[in-house]
Amino acid sequence: MISATHLHAMIIHFPIALLMAGFLSEVIALISKKEFFGTAAFYLLILGALGAIAAYMSGDFAGEGIEEGPLKIPMELHEQAATITLWLAIGTALFRAVIFYFNYSRKWTKVVGIVLFVLLAGAVSRTGYLGGQLVYSHGAGVQLALPDFNNTSDDDE
Repeated sequence: MISATHLHAMIIHFPIALLMAGFLSEVIALISKKEFFGTAAFYLLILGALGAIAAYMSGDFAGEGIEEGPLKIPMELHEQAATITLWLAIGTALFRAVIFYFNYSRKWTKVVGIVLFVLLAGAVSRTGYLGGQLVYSHGAGVQLALPDFNNTSDDDE
């Protein structure tokens, strides 16, 4: 059976990759003025926002039971960053979806869209960094599996 911690670790990489690739596509669209990259950025943003919802929910389950102890503060920081990232992803995706649906193209909408995407990319980076700190610096969700040196068999002799 897959634990919530393992499920979160499996899911989280999708929204990170989708949102960062969407941001990169948006930057390329600005520089190259090619519609393909703008459209790709939009769909990557939508998929990334959906993935962020799944990642947030799985992370919420994975963090249950860690209210006290040495992981309390790093876990709270990661959770706060994840909440900001989630709402930025949803807000940016909804903003871009409305603009896309109504085919409303004004300079201010492009500027707001870029600013939201920059903030989102920064939030994703910060949340990922704090999550990495939880795992690699604090050992959250890591099970130590050492070989059993006390159990010797006849084959070893």
